[in-house]
This record gives sequence, structure tokens and C-alpha cells, in this order.
Amino acid sequence: MEVKRENILITGIAGFIGFHLARQLLERGYQIIGIDNLNTYYDVDLKYARLNELGIAKHCSEFYNREVKSANFKGLSFFQLKLEDRANLPNLFRKHNIDVVCNLAAQAGVRYSIENPEVYIDTNITGFLNLLQCMRENQVSKLVYASSSSVYGNTDEVPFKVEQSVDQPISVYAATKKSNELLAHTYAHLFRIQTIGLRFFTVYGPWGRPDMALFLFADAIAKDKPVKVFNQGHLSRDFTYIGDIVEGIIATLEKDLPNNSKYGIYNIGNSKPVKLLDFIEALEHSFGKTAQKEMQPMQPGDVHQTWADVSDLERDFGYAPTTDIQTGIDNFVEWYKDYYRV
Repeated sequence: MEVKRENILITGIAGFIGFHLARQLLERGYQIIGIDNLNTYYDVDLKYARLNELGIAKHCSEFYNREVKSANFKGLSFFQLKLEDRANLPNLFRKHNIDVVCNLAAQAGVRYSIENPEVYIDTNITGFLNLLQCMRENQVSKLVYASSSSVYGNTDEVPFKVEQSVDQPISVYAATKKSNELLAHTYAHLFRIQTIGLRFFTVYGPWGRPDMALFLFADAIAKDKPVKVFNQGHLSRDFTYIGDIVEGIIATLEKDLPNNSKYGIYNIGNSKPVKLLDFIEALEHSFGKTAQKEMQPMQPGDVHQTWADVSDLERDFGYAPTTDIQTGIDNFVEWYKDYYRV
């Protein structure tokens, strides 16, 4: 099989999803330029550790806007760079031949967005617009970008379908993701940039973010501390394993939208929602110990349930998640114990 040599820009490459995606693409022969602002929203050492797995040493990546070549993959270059940087991001596009952009950079976190809305506007909206402008000015014709299941708000209409109204976000984070979809539609219409938005549903797995439920639960169980169970446990999430997510992203990078369309939105999830208490039970099985549960009220900005209808992504890109929840959690716990030497 011919080795692919497309140049892909991955934003947020030091993040959970960006790291896994980059590693898979590099192993398949792609050329990758990765950028990340390495912010301190969560433990930045975890981001440096992910980069180190990709062959980008911490002492090299700490400098802003300096190109770092990977010691492990000859096809990877890294820049510490902010999306909203209107001087250096355009320069990067001018200096490098970029074929496709995969935007996974964002200020994440629903609850954090309620207390710190400004940073979400800077990165998720201003940064996204700057990225689209760079693509327009340098004739880069395809963008795959991360949206979120949070755009659906607190609807009881399940499973979530992309045709549903998403005009009532209940967090600043969700509002910025909805804004991304609107901007992508505008640039697809005006400048014929093919844009594919993927609404992620609770991604989990090894190297996952420490602010996510799986990590918080695992950390509490490992340290014999109480697990905070919100809404008295009456929540369910469409937990989706990172390996399945990456395969779905790669499919959208490698294949164009059907019927010469320039704008598409898709759910990317497991399509099998799991009750929160069942999720904790799977963790208990992996650790071989019972969790101490501390029941808590519903948190502002949270939703009661998520459930993805992924039939469109299956039809157009052959998406087929295969990882069951216990296998995925076992893989995470194995990594957690090794990384944190538990």
C-alpha cells in the first residue's frame, strides 16, 4: 500500500485526543505539524509527557513559537503557539505547505467556563476565526474540527441527532462550540472550504484529561477517597473510547464529504449510553475495590444525559465503534497505575 504523505496541521496536539490522533497518523506515514498553547488549565506536565511520547522533549517545547523536530518521528514538527496569535499563526501557514487542518485545540471544561468565560472566547472563537482566516488566505481547502455534545443542552429528545435544534446552550463552553459550527458554515459557503464538525461524546481512555469524570473517579478510588457522584447518580453519558474516536477522525480526514458538499456536522460517540453508577462499578471491577460514594446535587452547566445517533457518520465515513466500556476502562486503569505508579 502506498504510504500517505499529506501534511496535516493538528491543533491541540498535546491534548488528550490530539496526542492519540497524531501518533496514529505518524505511524501511518503522514507529515504532521502540531501546535499547542500548553496552557495550565490542568497539569501541564501531563501535556509535556504526551509530547515526550511523540519525541518532543520538554526542554525544547517550552519556548514559544520555536519549531521542534521529533526525535521519534521524522514527519513531526511542533510549535508552542496560540490559535489567537494573529502574527505567528499566519506565518506558520505561509512557511509550511499544509493540506488539511484538524482543529482539536480549545479551552475545555463546562464548569470552568462559567467562572472564566473570557478565555473561552479568546481560544474557542477568536482562535477558531484566526485559523479559518489562515486557511482562506493560504488556500487550505479542508478542515476537520472538534465540536461537542454539549451543544445539545439539556434536551430529553434522545438519541441526539444532528438535525435537532442546538440553539439553547447551557454553558459558555457549549455556546463557543455552537459558534464554531456557525463560523465553519460561513467559511464553507463563502470560500468553499470543506468543513467537517465532529460533536464528541465523553471521550475517555489512557492519557485522558485529569478534569474528566473517569480520571477523578479513578484517582479517588485509588487513594481511598470519596467519589463525588453528581445528581445522586441519576446521570448517563455516551462514553466513547479514544481508539474509536481516533479511527473516526482519521476517516473524515481521508475521505471527503459526499455529493461535493462543503459543510457537514456529525455526532461521534459510542451510541450506547452508560449510567453513571454502572460506570463507577466498571471502575471498581478494574481496581478490585469498592468506591466510597458521596452523593452530590446537580452541577451548574451539566446535562442529565448524552446519547449519540452516529448513523450519519457510519453511512458517510464507515464509522464503527467497537470498544466496550469494561475493556476501555481496564485500558485506562492500566495506564493510570503505570503513569502514576499506583
